[in-house]
Amino acid sequence: MSKITDSKSQQINNLEINSSTHLPINPSTDNVIKVENVSKKFCKSLKRSMIYGMQDISRNILGLNSKSDKLRNNEFWALNEISFELKRGETLGIIGPNGSGKTTLLKLLNGIFWPDKGKITIKGRVGALIEVGAGFHPMLTGRENIYVNAAILGMTKKEVDKKFDDIVEFADIGDFIDSPVKKYSSGMFVRLGFAIAVHCEPDILLIDEILAVGDIGFRTKCYNKIAELKKNCAIIFVSHNMSAISRTTSRCIVINKGKALFHGITETAIQSYNSLFKNKNNNRNTISREGETQLDSVVIYNKSSKKETKFTHGDPITIEMGIFIPLEYRSFMVSIAFINYKEEYVAQCHSEYNKFTLKNNNKKEIIKITIPHLILNPGEYTLTIIVFDSKTKKYLGWYPNLCPFKVKGDFFGGTDIQLVGKWEQTNVKND
Repeated sequence: MSKITDSKSQQINNLEINSSTHLPINPSTDNVIKVENVSKKFCKSLKRSMIYGMQDISRNILGLNSKSDKLRNNEFWALNEISFELKRGETLGIIGPNGSGKTTLLKLLNGIFWPDKGKITIKGRVGALIEVGAGFHPMLTGRENIYVNAAILGMTKKEVDKKFDDIVEFADIGDFIDSPVKKYSSGMFVRLGFAIAVHCEPDILLIDEILAVGDIGFRTKCYNKIAELKKNCAIIFVSHNMSAISRTTSRCIVINKGKALFHGITETAIQSYNSLFKNKNNNRNTISREGETQLDSVVIYNKSSKKETKFTHGDPITIEMGIFIPLEYRSFMVSIAFINYKEEYVAQCHSEYNKFTLKNNNKKEIIKITIPHLILNPGEYTLTIIVFDSKTKKYLGWYPNLCPFKVKGDFFGGTDIQLVGKWEQTNVKND
């Protein structure tokens, strides 16, 4: 099935659909998705949106141009001039901050929205998992909704009958298959929706962040199924999980505020995505007094004892700080936290855990901490330094977002910390 959606066809209400189930597609040369300079706008005001809609319908009836390429009062571009192509067997990641237009793009590809500018060409059957419960009737049972949802995806009753048991087995929701779906949890919706989408043998599979709703066991099953489908299917995958993006996709588009900032290999795209979350305060190395202590310098060094902001995974790192503690606190503890681009605490080096006692000598103290192996995932990090009183565990100082630095490497794992181990393999001899 071939579908062409463009702004002109929207105005004349003309959707071109080939009556055959599938057009012949050459995996090496044919694009199953072609997006050409696509833009989509929305209106911030519901009242104005309804007025504009009535105006556009009236102009279309009269055969006049609806001027969809122009912004009117309270309108904004949710997507602006997006273009890409995708062949069968390719997987494309769409990444960007919340509200950047990722889900809008998927809805355009799935025919839920029409573009205001540009053209979208789709060849083949589309399977989509964009919203929890989309395509399900709340009063029907899961069993009945399989047939309803599969029909929306273009499957015949005969095809559903043939794959029904496989769908139920993959969803693994037990006796709830015969309960109305209004009683389903969000995770159960995802299980059933994904099971239907992947068993319709799609030529194109659209997956939103919705997979994050499922439990770890089901997500593992889904990723294995995606890997299986990749051979004969074009996949577009939207996620904020960079480890999932790195192991699932070969290239990515980074979208921010409706515009494509980068389109290329996944590793570089992730770096581009991470850069969007940099603290807007460019003077991160300026230390302000927060608490009773005084921290007046923090510097990080490489293995050659030189100041450094770029490290390779596994390199040693040395952190040096100058600090003054009020005399009333006879001993103190220092915690150095490593913060990723999402402002999450991912690692910590604590003086108490390292069984190192810090004594207060009523003068400025120079503290140096050497970590022999920096085992963080490639990405951008900052340091947060926290000072405590050893006796009462009272917070004496809190200094966030210091010394931004990067970790380089060509591997993006599922966690921020990548442990290095000694690996051994032994061949078992047959008796």
